[in-house]
Amino acid sequence: MSDKKEGKAPGKLPGRKKTERKADKAPEKEKVEKKVERKMEKDPDKAAEKVPTEKATENTPEASEGTVGNGAPREGAVASGGDEEFVVEPMELPPFEIIVGEKINPFFFKFQFKNVEYSSGRNKTFLCFLVDAQNSNGEGLRGYLEDEHTGAHAEEAFFHQVLPQYDPAQRYMVTWYVSSSPCAACAAKLAEILKTRKTLRLTIFSSRLFMWEEPEIQAGLKALVAAGCKLRMMKPSDFIYAWDTFVENEDQSFTPWEDCQENYEYYQERLADILQ
Repeated sequence: MSDKKEGKAPGKLPGRKKTERKADKAPEKEKVEKKVERKMEKDPDKAAEKVPTEKATENTPEASEGTVGNGAPREGAVASGGDEEFVVEPMELPPFEIIVGEKINPFFFKFQFKNVEYSSGRNKTFLCFLVDAQNSNGEGLRGYLEDEHTGAHAEEAFFHQVLPQYDPAQRYMVTWYVSSSPCAACAAKLAEILKTRKTLRLTIFSSRLFMWEEPEIQAGLKALVAAGCKLRMMKPSDFIYAWDTFVENEDQSFTPWEDCQENYEYYQERLADILQ
């Protein structure tokens, strides 16, 4: 039945293989993805429940505010007596952890990397990375990071979790494909890292420019380029490359959305204006 078809496509986990592939299902799947995408733009938290990430975040509250699953008050909730409602005291919750993996869920890639001008509902940063360390015997590194913008951002987390060690005798060629360009704080940290690590070269391909109208963002991007970073906007061929390299695509090809080239040109002009 049609209800079953609509329920399967957005909720499929990354590691599960398809049992059948029929060409006539493609339009139906595309309709479902667009429907869920619109829901994510309105309420990303509710939509995310239907399409889980590869790794569930830990330390997530089990129930609604002030109670646990059985309705009893959890830690931090204090009864005020009688039939009155529980009064919730402020609690310090640990930040969401940085998620690290090899392949991105294809739905998340299409939603989070879409180079729209107004990125409603896209409140995370997805960072795909390639690391080629010359003069080393090991293979290069490849994968992605995802943040929740409540703790360290993905750009900073990369140097803590992926490339924490630096050997001045080696040359590092690092390439990122990110869903949006760095914020002002991350740009400043990256510039400082590049000044300290003289043999590290960083190239960043961004799908969108993050709050590019803000003066502090523009100053941060300029400082980042002055420190040696190469900033680029992702064009259609870059999205195709990222899809083939970093997405659990099950051998399906990626077709850029209709206004992908137009949006690339828009952001490319904005970036050129900032860096001139």
